Amino acid sequence: MASGTGENSATDYVVHHLTNLKLDLQTMTIDPHATGFWVLHVDSMVFSIVLGLVFALVFRGVAKKVSSGVPSGTQNFVEMVVDFVDSNVKETFPGHHPLVAPLSLTIFVWVFLMNCMDLVPVDLLPWMAHGVGVDYLKVVPSTDVNITFGLSLSVLAIIFYMNIKMKGFVGFGKEALTQPFGPKLAPFNLLLRIVEELAKPISLSLRLFGNLFAGELIFILIALLFTQGAVLFAAGLALHWLWAVFHILVVTLQAFVFMVLTIVYLGLAAEHH
Repeated sequence: MASGTGENSATDYVVHHLTNLKLDLQTMTIDPHATGFWVLHVDSMVFSIVLGLVFALVFRGVAKKVSSGVPSGTQNFVEMVVDFVDSNVKETFPGHHPLVAPLSLTIFVWVFLMNCMDLVPVDLLPWMAHGVGVDYLKVVPSTDVNITFGLSLSVLAIIFYMNIKMKGFVGFGKEALTQPFGPKLAPFNLLLRIVEELAKPISLSLRLFGNLFAGELIFILIALLFTQGAVLFAAGLALHWLWAVFHILVVTLQAFVFMVLTIVYLGLAAEHH
């Protein structure tokens, strides 16, 4: 197999690429077959943190050296991204809150960078990791449902913060018990509100996870063609190129959808009913 990790069947190859580098926190051992709550996906965590640092350092560096004269190419790019996010916030979020625009920018760029790891050749980083003794490495954090749910639950916490900040505890509680059917149907109002709130992190996380996981799986299946003779190798190259070009749209669109839905949910939390 192209991964160079010793697999001898297509099934092993696919399963290997979809297996995280897992740390069992109860035994403090690396175990690819570990399951349960006390299992840390080390690869997803490391790539997420590194990409977050890349985003923070690049944008901070540009902000410190910003010039009103002839801007550098990096400054132009950063300004374009900031203007794009800012215009979406102004069009979608009612009023103004100092948290919304920075949060939206962070979500868009961070999710985009995580999605872009899908464009790295599927064997490259696992092969390099195998060279230093790491047998499993899943390089796209947004294909890990733990990461996407972590992001969406963080957004949900901020939504609750926004609700309480804008309406107060009493106002938030009153709204949950009286909308939309009136105070006489308070239990039904509360039940509907719980379902509505639960749907938000699920819609955010599963949409991102499903699209990126499917994209990664197709890259892995295309990579299998590279070991099946010259004709299929050439077909694999063409398919890989076509899917990569299409996937650039997917990774950007999924980051945009995650950001816009977050702004919409925060806008709903800020509105008084």
